[in-house]
Amino acid sequence: MSEQVPILQIGQILLVSIQTDLDDQAVMRLQDDLAGRVVESGAHGVVIDITAVEIVDSFVGRMLATIATISRMLDAETVVVGMRPAVAITLVELGLSLGGVTTALTLDKGLRVLERRRQEAAEGDSRAEPGPAEAESPPGGAIDS
Repeated sequence: MSEQVPILQIGQILLVSIQTDLDDQAVMRLQDDLAGRVVESGAHGVVIDITAVEIVDSFVGRMLATIATISRMLDAETVVVGMRPAVAITLVELGLSLGGVTTALTLDKGLRVLERRRQEAAEGDSRAEPGPAEAESPPGGAIDS
């Protein structure tokens, strides 16, 4: 039986620190566990730290992209941090670009990426909301005198 990957919560961010090379079963369990935790916690970000991962295969590479897509659909951005050069080279050689997956060299940089995106989203939301004058004006913009 494969071991379960711990998922830690730091504020509104879930941190997954993969400490060993994962087999297919462990990756599938991580996908399910993480999706459940994103919904349960309402997290807006997921950081997957693969610093300790030395070897990836095409299945694990595709699952990283799948996990990021699932998280995004559940309103949480994903950043993969700590990718070793050998892992990056292997993914490229396998033809896996990990489209849609944001990467950062370190955990600190990954957390900053998520914070910056959260701030940008909040600024975008505040611009999209109508101001008090707009909210109170009648339909069609007509104003009674």
